[in-house]
Amino acid sequence: MKPSLLAPRHLPAYNHDVQFEKITLIGVGLLGGSLGLAVRQRGLAGRVEGYVRRATSIADCEKLGVVDHATDDLAAAVADADLVILCTPLAQMRRLTEQFLPSLKRGAIVTDVGSVKASVVAELEPLVASVGAHFIGSHPMAGTEKNGPVAARADLFEHAVCVITHTTKSSAEAVGRVETFWKALGSSPLRLAPEVHDDLVARSSHLPHIVAAELANYILSPVHPKEQSQLCAGGFRDTTRIASGSPEMWRDIALANRANLARVLGVFIEDLQEFQHALENGDAKVVEEFFVKAKQRRDGWRTPNSPTPAE
Repeated sequence: MKPSLLAPRHLPAYNHDVQFEKITLIGVGLLGGSLGLAVRQRGLAGRVEGYVRRATSIADCEKLGVVDHATDDLAAAVADADLVILCTPLAQMRRLTEQFLPSLKRGAIVTDVGSVKASVVAELEPLVASVGAHFIGSHPMAGTEKNGPVAARADLFEHAVCVITHTTKSSAEAVGRVETFWKALGSSPLRLAPEVHDDLVARSSHLPHIVAAELANYILSPVHPKEQSQLCAGGFRDTTRIASGSPEMWRDIALANRANLARVLGVFIEDLQEFQHALENGDAKVVEEFFVKAKQRRDGWRTPNSPTPAE
C-alpha cells in the first residue's frame, strides 16, 4: 500500500486490525474524504479507493491523502471491493448503484452515509442482493457546513452516533461488520428501522436546517435596511451556521423525507403561533415558561457525559 500522505507524527496510533482488504468510497467530499482519512489513519483497510466525477479531482484527492487512489472509472473503483460506501447526494445513489452492480463482487457489503434511510434502503437493498451482495444502511450523525475533500477531518466521526438501519432481510454478519467498522472509527452504532430513523431525524436534523435556512433567507433579505447584516452577531452566526451546507444535498434530503418533514414543520409552526399569540396578548407568564422550558430541556440534554453532537 502506498505510504499515507497524512503520516504526520502528531497523529495518534491505533491498533485496529485491517477489517477490509479494499474499501471504495463513491464520492470523496467532506464525508467521503473524512472516511478515507479516518480509515487510512486507523489502518482499517489494505487499500482505500475513491470514485470522483471529474478527472481534475483525482490529483487533489490523492494529494490530500484522503484515498490511496482516486479514479473517475466507476467500474474499476468498485472492482474487488469488500466494502463500498456511497457518499453522494441521495438522488444519485440508485443510478450509481445500478451502474456499478456488474463490478460488485459476491459477498461484498454496500453501505451509505445518507441522511434519509427508508427510500434508500427500499431501493438499494434488493438491487445489491440481486448480485449476491449486502446493503446495510448507515447514517453517521456527523458533518459540518463545509464541502469538499479539503474540509475532510480524520476525527469527524469520533463520539458521533451512527445509525445502522437493518431490516428483516439483512445479513446478521453484514450488520455486525458494518457496526464494527463504525465503532473502529470512534462512533457509537445505534440500530433503528429505516422508517423510525426518518421520523426522528426529521425533527432533530432536517427541521433545524430548514429553520436555519429560513433565518438566513429572511434576516439577510435585501428588502431590509443595509444596516441589518451589521447587527447579526454571534447568536445569528451560530444559529444559521448549517445554512451554508450544500443546497444540492439538502434539496435531496428535504424531498426524500418530505412526508415526515412537512408533518413536523407543521407542528413547529403551530408552536411558534402559540408563542406569537402570547406575545400579542402580553402574557409574561407564557413567554417566560417558553424560555424556561427550552433551557431546562437543552441543559438536560447536554449532560457532562453526553457525546458532542457533530451535526
